Amino acid sequence: MTSTSGRETPRFPGHRYPQVIPVPDEIRPGRPAPWAKLSASQRESLTLQVVQSALGAHRQLFSQRPIPTNVADLGISDEPLPAAITRLSAVLVGLFEREGEVHLILTRRGQHLRHHRGEVALPGGRSDEGESPVTTALREAAEEVGLDTTIATPVGWLTPILTFASGSAIWPVVAVLDSEPELRADPAEVERVFTVSLSWLMDEGNFVEEQWRRAGSRPHADPEGFFPIYFFRVPGEVVWGATARILNELLTVVTKQLGSPTGLVGD
Repeated sequence: MTSTSGRETPRFPGHRYPQVIPVPDEIRPGRPAPWAKLSASQRESLTLQVVQSALGAHRQLFSQRPIPTNVADLGISDEPLPAAITRLSAVLVGLFEREGEVHLILTRRGQHLRHHRGEVALPGGRSDEGESPVTTALREAAEEVGLDTTIATPVGWLTPILTFASGSAIWPVVAVLDSEPELRADPAEVERVFTVSLSWLMDEGNFVEEQWRRAGSRPHADPEGFFPIYFFRVPGEVVWGATARILNELLTVVTKQLGSPTGLVGD
């Protein structure tokens, strides 16, 4: 397997997007998508019921257990964990059905923002003191994209994104929407709000995994120091970083459901 040093890679030839992606010290090709062996019809068969059933198989529904507050109990890393999570944020994975396909809400952050400017993100932000991740995710979605939270039912969660050095965490809250939402971007934070189907994210050529190596130790790096970075092509944009990690987990969880012999949990 070859690697490149100090230059950009052609992830999605011919696809233009405004995001600026840093160039690591070394890049080498990653693994195929977890859903690469699924047929086109399987990738297009997602419903809200399938997604919730898949989360249930992983015990990530609120009806099974609440969001864990002790990060060390999650068993998500062999790296040293901070003694306490002192900074808490949450994002909303807002899902709804359109013409039989599940879609989710994404934003492009404003170019004027101090952090992560111009990146594609899920609606979300910093928690107020004493605020739960669910409350944060719904409040931020209402503020950033004008979501009517009365149509949103939080059903589950995905693995938090941890920053070990600062003791911060981002909690992805999964919610199902009763209907297709009417959305408007808050120009103070969001340049664009749009939706994309899960089947689009899993379509051939819309996902790339790369293995990056940079100076210093990184969580989940292999013995050579390489760690995975995920990218999704969406119309006019590219999703990468923490948001791509969250989407990759969601689709991987669902993929295990679709890849079972009958498509049912428990096979």
